Amino acid sequence: MNATAGTGRLVKLALRREKTLAPWWILLLCTMALVMLAYIKRNMPTPEAMQTYFKLINGNTFLRSLGGSYVVPDVGFMAAWRSGGFLYVLSGLAAVMIVVRHTRADEDTGRTELLRAGQIGRSAALSTALLVAGGASLAGGVLPALVLIATGLDPVGSITYGAAMTAAGWVFAAVAAVAAQLARTARTARAISLAVLGGAYILRYAGDASEQYWMKYLSPIGWSHLVVPYSGNHWEMLAVSLAVAACLSALAYWLVGNRDLGEGLLPERQGHERAPGLHGPISLSWRLNRGLLIKWAVAIGVFAAAAGSLTNLIAGTDTPPSFAKQLVEGFGGKPGATYLDNGLWAFTMIFAYVIALYPVLMIQRLRADETSGRTEALQATPVTRLRWAAGHLVVAGLGTAALLAIAGLVCGTVFSQVAGQPSDILRLLAATMGTLPAAWLTGAICLFAYGLIPRAAIAISWIAWIATVVLGRIAGPLYGLWGGTPVEPFHYIPNTVAGAPFDAMPAIVMLTLSALLLGGGLLALRRRDFG
Repeated sequence: MNATAGTGRLVKLALRREKTLAPWWILLLCTMALVMLAYIKRNMPTPEAMQTYFKLINGNTFLRSLGGSYVVPDVGFMAAWRSGGFLYVLSGLAAVMIVVRHTRADEDTGRTELLRAGQIGRSAALSTALLVAGGASLAGGVLPALVLIATGLDPVGSITYGAAMTAAGWVFAAVAAVAAQLARTARTARAISLAVLGGAYILRYAGDASEQYWMKYLSPIGWSHLVVPYSGNHWEMLAVSLAVAACLSALAYWLVGNRDLGEGLLPERQGHERAPGLHGPISLSWRLNRGLLIKWAVAIGVFAAAAGSLTNLIAGTDTPPSFAKQLVEGFGGKPGATYLDNGLWAFTMIFAYVIALYPVLMIQRLRADETSGRTEALQATPVTRLRWAAGHLVVAGLGTAALLAIAGLVCGTVFSQVAGQPSDILRLLAATMGTLPAAWLTGAICLFAYGLIPRAAIAISWIAWIATVVLGRIAGPLYGLWGGTPVEPFHYIPNTVAGAPFDAMPAIVMLTLSALLLGGGLLALRRRDFG
């Protein structure tokens, strides 16, 4: 039988499964491209304003490294420079999720084995995943390009920009295809792929921040940046991305032909014969989730160190008065706060919004354990479903607090060494820990949804976190909301870094709401059918 036999039928099946997921990724790419363009037009409406920002960005390493290059005073270039770093990563992330979902995840659930009982070749699932992910990446590049052309931007630059997004998706689809052959589980395959994606972004960012630009040539994300849409339009860098994607895809096909179905090429680590430390649901949750927490802690520590080392670059920024005024008013600092203070607060909020994803993922693991049958087997022991869920909640809550503490301590320590002000360690630690009630509230919303409507819990969890970020103080300025919106919990956290007085009332209200949501979610979990 041909190794790719049945690919057409599997593609039709995959498209039916993706119809509720892939369109949202594509819509997000189009929306963010338009949001960034509107941001540029709103904040740089005249040639004089454009020149002001042009000089500001090119004269500051920190600001310049955010977009990945020196800027030119052109609306299209500035929009692509402002959004490219995010959209290239987003395109790669979508491709990773699609490929793993239709390869290793299907093997984990036994779906691939069932399909292989028919006229389906060994490589059909891999071909399907690459075709669907490649098509989604292509649509995620073509549609934003068409939308940008419709707004009046240069057609060649817009097509180049869309091609750079597509190229990033194709490269990381191939990365995920290789990871799916190496790993034994979908969770490990995603971890490998996302580690490569994160490493590529760090390498690109480090190259721009340190002005060691050779590092960008080693990063798949850097290759898309080096295309330089609306200015250089270097199509030869797209050829590099395509060549690497083709080579990795060929490697994935070779690997899939040299392993058994359901197995990975990387050996699984054997567990201990005994587990004397397992005394209850909390120790069980810790044992199951400590790997995830350690990975998060390492990633947060690395980014916090980078943020602390770069904040000194903000201090010398000659900020336009109107922009500085908007920052102070939007972030809630005292009128005399410096641009550096608000820059430190911006980093604090970025860490808070990112770390708020950790409890969301922990709640989603409850649903995954329930649907896999692992929790049902556990209930044959004296551990009830409420004790099991409570154990995960304790680990999720303490883990969130630990990650925020790591962010504050590492960023504060590095910055204090750079700025020579040891007192900044406690100031930044207090600021990050002050966001903990808001992060817990985000997780509590997810637990309530899991207990009440489990089938929609994962979708609701993602919507809750994404809405919190999109409506928050960091993303809000992109579309004119400098203070964010009052419907997300982080809006009520006082900017103590920039001198705002600490107010305990918002924290008390959020903790009370969290307790009510957790109680309601656990009660619903106890009453509903399990599984």
